[in-house]
Amino acid sequence: MEIVFQSFLAGFPVFIAHFALTVSLLVAGVAVYVTITPHQEMRLVREGNTAAAISLGGVVLGLGLPLAVSMANSVTVFDILIWGVVSLALQLGTFFAIDFLLRGLPKRIEEGQVASAVFLAGSKLTVAIITAAALT
Repeated sequence: MEIVFQSFLAGFPVFIAHFALTVSLLVAGVAVYVTITPHQEMRLVREGNTAAAISLGGVVLGLGLPLAVSMANSVTVFDILIWGVVSLALQLGTFFAIDFLLRGLPKRIEEGQVASAVFLAGSKLTVAIITAAALT
């Protein structure tokens, strides 16, 4: 039992550092995303806009999945930091690519067009899954 406790004491600080950094990157990534995108997703979600909620949920999952895989496969917090920034860049790129394809995506989300939001969220998740797979 003492070996288990010693193992816990040795690993706990690393766990806390990795977990705290990953959650911080997720929060920061979502904050950057909602700041850069042209519509006010948080306001729209608070107002009950389902399309905005789907879109924002897609980015939270889209950032969280690669961050989780990065944390699981990383040895240092620097690895997590690098791949967190890459994941955010890919999620922003996905938004702008889908906006280019659909023309006027922010307006569609503001109007509550669920179909556009589902397509965007699905695209974000697909990019996240591919990113996560590339990290393993």
